[in-house]
Amino acid sequence: MDQTRNIGLSLGADLCWPAAFEDILSRMDLHLGLGEDTVRFATERVTMEPYDLQYTPKYDVVLDRITHWYPLTREWVKKISLMDGTYVLNNPWAIQSFEKHTSYCAMMKLGFPIPKTWMIPPKDPREAEGDIGVTVRRYGKLFDLGKVGEQVGYPAFLKPYDGGGWVGVKRVTDGKSLHAAYDASAERVQHLQAGVKDWDLFVRAIGVGPQVLIVRYDPDAPLHARYVVDFHFLPGDQWMTATRTCRVINAFFNWDFNSCEMLRSGGVLHPIDFANACPDSQVTSLHYYFPELVKALLRWSLFCAATKRKPNLDTRWERFLAIADEPGSFEDKLLRYDELAREHFDADRFAAFCQEHLAALDQVALDYFSSPRFKEVVRLKVAALYPAHEIDQFTDHFYGLVQFWCRTEGDRLAADRAGAAG
Repeated sequence: MDQTRNIGLSLGADLCWPAAFEDILSRMDLHLGLGEDTVRFATERVTMEPYDLQYTPKYDVVLDRITHWYPLTREWVKKISLMDGTYVLNNPWAIQSFEKHTSYCAMMKLGFPIPKTWMIPPKDPREAEGDIGVTVRRYGKLFDLGKVGEQVGYPAFLKPYDGGGWVGVKRVTDGKSLHAAYDASAERVQHLQAGVKDWDLFVRAIGVGPQVLIVRYDPDAPLHARYVVDFHFLPGDQWMTATRTCRVINAFFNWDFNSCEMLRSGGVLHPIDFANACPDSQVTSLHYYFPELVKALLRWSLFCAATKRKPNLDTRWERFLAIADEPGSFEDKLLRYDELAREHFDADRFAAFCQEHLAALDQVALDYFSSPRFKEVVRLKVAALYPAHEIDQFTDHFYGLVQFWCRTEGDRLAADRAGAAG
């Protein structure tokens, strides 16, 4: 029987990755033999409109990019996940409920080397507003912010406990700058988190299902240069630690698509920011790494659609917490956490699916990212962000970096073919 599995793309301002996703899927023209069925795939961009809570959506999988900030889509995603079994990247409750505070507490509990972190009451608790004012006056305890800063240590970062995109984050170096940052923080509850001292490397791990892309990152560079093209910045054991860290965090919180930032100090990778369930996905930031992200999204979306993967509506944290409470080193526990994460993402079945059904993806993607059509996509994205006099320059810049990826990818595929033939 012929079947079509539908993948919905729920988008905000995204331009480049959905175009590449759609173009490559069309070029692959997949028709997979799964049991007695021949399965094809279609993709469509999701529109926003009124809906009956009992209607049945057409999508088997939705790749979502806006539930973290757009309530209408978030509530629609909840409906289709809970009532209709549609698989959504990401779980909408995980995005809404598990803010940075929860992620810090959970990963501290699991033993990850999270920097010392304190929670600070809001500077301006809206005292004039009814019960809030009564509660603060009755139970709010005066505290010495300077002493808290000394406990945490400097430099440190004052940041909203539920924030994102570096909004409201202030670096403080002493009591004076801490007081100034706190005075400007208004109503939001804050974290004060110690900075990682003497760090020598910043890495960002981007997870898509069980797949993890590790990239060297420079937070002080302009946006277009923060993802550094580098190939030998982590030894193998640290590479695996970074990979497992990202995969475990994502499995723990039911995040299919999330990034984890880590700072290395003294050979130890310290996770510092890992509740980013709408990570960078644009060619204007990822450039060289953009093709790998698109391929990862395609693989995982197609696997979930083909196998009719069901939404994970339960966290099942107790499995991880039971390991955390046992004796043993963190390194040993991380291996066991990762076993649970791989099970969560059905990693072995996913790998077998990709080998059997998506072997052509690498070459199709290489041909696409070398094409004039992809350069048009890059130009459209650049034109949406850059002034007119810089469009040609940055189109050539980002397209050129992807062509560098094409050369390295072509060499890799040629070596793989030679190895298979030999």
